[in-house]
Amino acid sequence: MKTKISLVTLLGLSVCFVGISDAATELARVNGTSISLENFNKKYADSLKFFQFKAPTKKGVLEDLIKRELGIQEARRLGLDKDADVIDRMNTVLYHALLDKKLSKEFEGIHISDDEAREYYAKYPEIRTSHIFVAVRPDAKPNDNKKAYEKIKKIQDENLRDGKAGFAEIAQRFSEGVAAPMGGDIDYQTKDKLDPVYYETALKLKTPGNVSGIVRTQFGYHIIKLTAVRSWEDADRAQVKRLVFDERRSQIFERYMNGLRQQARISVRSELLKD
Repeated sequence: MKTKISLVTLLGLSVCFVGISDAATELARVNGTSISLENFNKKYADSLKFFQFKAPTKKGVLEDLIKRELGIQEARRLGLDKDADVIDRMNTVLYHALLDKKLSKEFEGIHISDDEAREYYAKYPEIRTSHIFVAVRPDAKPNDNKKAYEKIKKIQDENLRDGKAGFAEIAQRFSEGVAAPMGGDIDYQTKDKLDPVYYETALKLKTPGNVSGIVRTQFGYHIIKLTAVRSWEDADRAQVKRLVFDERRSQIFERYMNGLRQQARISVRSELLKD
């Protein structure tokens, strides 16, 4: 038999649980839907953990739960639970809930040592570069792409190779994009902040002062000059550890998703993907 607990008792400093059975104890009912005491206690405890300015009251938390239930019932009455956009958002919540349930412990177990960070930084240091840039839109037509290439090739042939003007001056005169007024300088950047092709090309230049050929990235055409490589002693080591952490987390995620993929039946009509 369940012990009845009045709302007055519930709003006190403590709640007596003596005599309550293992079954859920109903605290309130909204149009036939029960709000259990157990669920209320959990929500109230959670609200105590995360409040910022004003401590929640039990009466206030209960009122919020009633409003929430009223809102959910009205949404279902209006058929929102069958709306395609709502279903998509609900599925997104489910997706993230799955990742949290299955991978959060592995993520929490990632710890990056100083030696691991140093080893990573030796391969992927922070670099400073300048570039001469001609933009190409992702949806550019072949003719537009051709014109962009011809423009940067002309800059390379008629300006860079004759050596009459420095790289920065040429970038100021002919380059496109926000870095042009600074002579193409985009300052120090870590691997994650640059297009992969751009970063790898700059890294292969090795010695500051070296200049690349014409390089195509997702943004357009570049001629890249490596101007500096930041040493490990001057690096932001906390930032480096975050980069290593992100890569480890990505590896865990990909391994898990590949496992799901191997158990699934997937078909793709690649011919429908038109560039």
